[in-house]
Amino acid sequence: MSALARIPFDRAAQDPTGACLRDGERSLDNAAFADAVRRLAHRFAGLGVAPGDLVAVMLPNCAEIVTTQFAAWYGGSALTPINPVLTDDEARYQLEDSAAAVLVGDERARDLAASLGIAWVDAATVHAPAAASATDDGAAGPVAQPGDFALVIYTSGTTGRPKGVLLDHANLDAMSASLVEHFALSPADTSLLVLPLFHANGLIASVLSPLRAGGDVVVAPRFSPDTFWGLVETHRPTYFSAVPTIYAVLDARTAWTHDTSSLRFAVCGAAPMPAELITRFEERFGIPVVEGYGLSEGSVASTINPVDGVRKPGTVGIALPGQEVAVVSAAGDPLPPGQRGEVVIRGANVMRGYLGRPEETARTVRDGWLHTGDVGIVDEDGYLRIVDRIKDLIIRGGENIYPKEIEECLYGHPAVLEAAVVGRPDPVLGEVPVAYVATRPGRTASADELLAHCAASLARYKVPARVEVLAELPKNSVGKLVKGLLRELDLPHCGHG
Repeated sequence: MSALARIPFDRAAQDPTGACLRDGERSLDNAAFADAVRRLAHRFAGLGVAPGDLVAVMLPNCAEIVTTQFAAWYGGSALTPINPVLTDDEARYQLEDSAAAVLVGDERARDLAASLGIAWVDAATVHAPAAASATDDGAAGPVAQPGDFALVIYTSGTTGRPKGVLLDHANLDAMSASLVEHFALSPADTSLLVLPLFHANGLIASVLSPLRAGGDVVVAPRFSPDTFWGLVETHRPTYFSAVPTIYAVLDARTAWTHDTSSLRFAVCGAAPMPAELITRFEERFGIPVVEGYGLSEGSVASTINPVDGVRKPGTVGIALPGQEVAVVSAAGDPLPPGQRGEVVIRGANVMRGYLGRPEETARTVRDGWLHTGDVGIVDEDGYLRIVDRIKDLIIRGGENIYPKEIEECLYGHPAVLEAAVVGRPDPVLGEVPVAYVATRPGRTASADELLAHCAASLARYKVPARVEVLAELPKNSVGKLVKGLLRELDLPHCGHG
């Protein structure tokens, strides 16, 4: 039996009145949470949901998503969370591709479920009281096994239609155990969830891991710099996980002092965080920021800087317990420290594959190694630095340019809040870098000023052919910059400088 599926019931048996899940004004103790999970699992069974089926949920961040996850596992089903801001066509694609048997959500979800002929559960009833007989199942309990699928997480689809990443209970068991060990999570920990629950990071790092360790979870609504520190002061979390954009916005928009003494650490992932921003945030707010790296295909995290050991800003840390992280050449040969190559990952956390896509699975997982498509360097101490995405490499007149190097240079300018560099076709040089920048509130910088800033630090061939200053840069649902949308902007010919 999957130990993860038993978490609500083991917690209820050990400490029925202990804190488990908070959401706004609502608070569920261990006994209430276990009871809600069991009731919802019985409802799924009554709708014909069977072991091996997919349970879909489409809601903004709320406790109902967590309850739905464990209720699916109770019956041996897997969960596929759907981003509620998707269009109907996009949501319908995920429901059809995953062959979901039931959809938990609001009235919009009801209409989507009806259009596909699948069952619907009103999210408003998930935590509603039920008759005692509905929860009386004698000795029955969760039936999920370690090899059963637990989550089907859909990738962002930046390279085509989104793909369903298949994670089983053994994957999540290995991942959550690794995070609990690395962060020394205990019943004294409280996680503040500000990332979306339709991604692996929120579900695994911010919910599953602290619940496994005996801690509790505060589910926050969508991130807002106006409410974030109030949540910290009210709920006294010991950690939170966020993306670089959130840290940049908090740094730029926080104008007064807040009580951050409850926070042991903060985690940053999803995209590289400028070393200068990490240092500034740590010094200003007194919170250690540990940057990490991982993919949904690796159950969310593979390297993280230590909380108490040496942290190296600009790196994404060392391999998590139970995982191997290496850098290989184009031919797949391991490279020594200091040499640049593709980052590969091996461990019990590596996905079972992509749903219904055996060819893509075979290309991505080879000989047990997950090929990430990221370019990295491992130093003598085992700390990984992500250089860039292989596909983002810009070749300008035969010279290789990694956009991240230019972006880091731009982040060194005091007016820059966000920066992204993409390649643009050029008739002479083949490709040239173009930079897009958003400035900090109350600060301005001209394109010429930013070009001069780059020219002072970078070789001439790395200096952008053009800088565009925008009000804000396009981001996806987790706040990660989307370079694909920048590439689609209609810019005049860049020239070849």
